[in-house]
Order: sequence, then structure tokens, then C-alpha cells
Amino acid sequence: MARLLLFATARDAAGTTRDTFEVATVGELMTAARDRYGAPFARVLPGCRVWVNGEDDVADDRALAAADEVAVIPPVAGG
Repeated sequence: MARLLLFATARDAAGTTRDTFEVATVGELMTAARDRYGAPFARVLPGCRVWVNGEDDVADDRALAAADEVAVIPPVAGG
């Protein structure tokens, strides 16, 4: 199962820091996560970056293996 890691506002909206999903692609994982965590998570997700195993800017059709880690990272601001 692919492991989902959630940070900052994505973590707050989902109410958890990590979870696992039995899915085949990044797109399926994001759909399953929206279904599981509901509207607050769905509102945060469009502004987030999705990384797979430390690789940025992955496509929704990217295949996932059981050991893959998918990170949802909201924008970071600082000064």
C-alpha cells in the first residue's frame, strides 16, 4: 500500500499526519484521500504540491508501488 504523508494545512485538514491507501496511481490516491478526509482537505489540496519518493511535480497517472511515499505539501511562506 502506498503511504500518504501530510504536512501543515493538509495535515490539519485531514486530521492525521500519515495514512495508507490501496491504489494504483497518484490520481487515484488523491481522489481516495479527498473522499476519506472530506471537504476541508479537498479545499486545501489544489494549492499543494504532490511529491512521490522525494520527486516533485508528478503526474496523476504516475503508477504507485507498495513501498512508495506520497507527500502532500502546501505552499510555504516566509520572510
